[in-house]
Amino acid sequence: MSGGRGALPHGSGFGVPAEPSGSVGLLERLVRESAEETASRRERISLEEQERRARARPAPLDFAAALRGEHLRVIAEMKSRTPSAGVLAGGDSYQPARLAYQYEAGGAAAISVICQETSFGGRPEHLGEAREACALPLLRKDFVSDEYQVAEARALGADSVLLIVGAVPAARLHELAVYCRRLGMEPLVEIHEQAQVQDALTVEARVVGVNHRDLNTFAVDSGLTERLRPMIPRTTVLVSESGVRDAAAARAVREAGADAVLVGEALMRAADPAALIRELAV
Repeated sequence: MSGGRGALPHGSGFGVPAEPSGSVGLLERLVRESAEETASRRERISLEEQERRARARPAPLDFAAALRGEHLRVIAEMKSRTPSAGVLAGGDSYQPARLAYQYEAGGAAAISVICQETSFGGRPEHLGEAREACALPLLRKDFVSDEYQVAEARALGADSVLLIVGAVPAARLHELAVYCRRLGMEPLVEIHEQAQVQDALTVEARVVGVNHRDLNTFAVDSGLTERLRPMIPRTTVLVSESGVRDAAAARAVREAGADAVLVGEALMRAADPAALIRELAV
């Protein structure tokens, strides 16, 4: 990572709960892992080259528009493993192109591709594989702290990038959101608590994700969408994330005001992912 703009903050000022001396919060650790992976790739391909490739791509698909409709829209996520669930699909059984095809066949509105390798087993190249296999909007799911990750995502065919409130300082979040839009992408700005709503609105997010899962404890608060929806303008697309596994849970977040739901683990474990997507589109 180059220069001071991409530098990561330390301790509780990073937006995670204060930890005992010598301890690092999980969210901070995940951001640092992604930053280290990014630094390694940057040694091989410069930011300028990624930007050139990004500009050579066809215009991004409208991620926000894809998430509005009469029924709950499903962002179908692919991931090899997670720190909380362990291995979901290891080795040759994890095939992003095949998953993208299945997700599109099931009626997904968009696809989320996890690109963090150290803890999730993903790689940026999986975006390219998914792009070749489907025509849906693609979201880069990662712990983004640097413009390089944004340009790389667009160069590989992504149409949106996840930005997590609390993963970087508010000013940095704004810089990254502006950079996403310079490349034609509208980011998904993720929050987990009421105190973060204003940060998302300050960057004029058109798409806000409410993550029911605390990224430091992995505890799930299924009522979060209902509590935060009144604080978010109706013109803003609201995505419920984590903890939705069946039609009943999907219906609950739809009734709470969600426009879309992001589902990963349940789809990765499903015998028929396409059928589950259809079930969730309540």
